[in-house]
Parts: sequence; structure tokens; C-alpha cells
Amino acid sequence: MKLWPVVTGVAISLALVACRSPTPPKGVTPISHFDASRYLGKWYEIARLDNRFERGLEQVTATYGKRKDGGISVLNRGFDPVRGEWKESEGKAYFTGEQNVAALKVSFFGPFYGGYNVIALDDDYQYALVSGPNRDYLWILSRTPTLPPQVQQNYLTIARGLGFAVDDLLWVKQTRG
Repeated sequence: MKLWPVVTGVAISLALVACRSPTPPKGVTPISHFDASRYLGKWYEIARLDNRFERGLEQVTATYGKRKDGGISVLNRGFDPVRGEWKESEGKAYFTGEQNVAALKVSFFGPFYGGYNVIALDDDYQYALVSGPNRDYLWILSRTPTLPPQVQQNYLTIARGLGFAVDDLLWVKQTRG
């Protein structure tokens, strides 16, 4: 497996918008009563608004962990079926305000940060709807490679109501074959 400087998953997309303040899109509110320790671990990317950094990648995952400095480590990984190889990138995330509000800034390139906002999350921390700092970035994440239809419909309804282009979502292939 080769490590590539190209960032997969949420990471590189956020780097594109890093020059902007890492705040949520206007009218979008990150969830409160957020428990970062319950959010840590592996998430599968179920759907995304396509972007050039993730284009063509399958089996995309994001794994979050605790950092010694109080931040969150980020490991994004995706498979490029054309090249037949995995791409990975490591980053770091920090809360932009109170740690019980799911508004973070994420960096994969030194001092440049982009917004990462959890805008819907089930009580069991199994499914998440995440936006970047504008409506060009949206992800549906799950702890498993599949998503129950009722969760999918609920998250699509939420995202559509917030003005995201849900008809443009790309549904990520999570199994090879």
C-alpha cells in the first residue's frame, strides 16, 4: 500500500475552502450536545457531493482518534479502482468553539483549515450528516458500509431542507467486486 499526498475523503475537499473561515454554511447549525469521544472510530462514506479530490474513489472511510494536544486525529482512506491502489491522508481537527457543539476545523496542510460540521447525528452515533463550510460539501457517513433506508431518507430530507443539492449526491461503492 502506498501513501499518497493526495488527500481522500472529506480531507482534501476541505483544504480547497481553507482560505475561508471554517464556519458552517449560512442557515446550517452544527448539532449541540456533541460527545467527541463517541464520534471517534471508523466511519464509512455512504454518499458525498462529488469533488475533484475524491473523484473515482471507492470504499472511502474516515477514522477519528484522540490527539495528545486535545484535538482529533483524522485518517482518510479511499480505493482508486483505475490505479488499483489505496490513497490515504492524515490530518487533525479542532473545535472552533465549545466542545459540545459539532463545529470543527480540519487541516491536512499545515496552517490551512476547512470547516467540518456535523449537522445530523443519531442518538447512538451510528449515522452522521456532515457539511463543509458551504453547500458544495456534504457527506453521509455510517459506522457500517450500508445505511438503512429510513436513515437515508431522513438525512436527504434534512439536507434538502437546508439547501444542499441532494440530487447530485454520489453514492459511494463500499465493496470491491
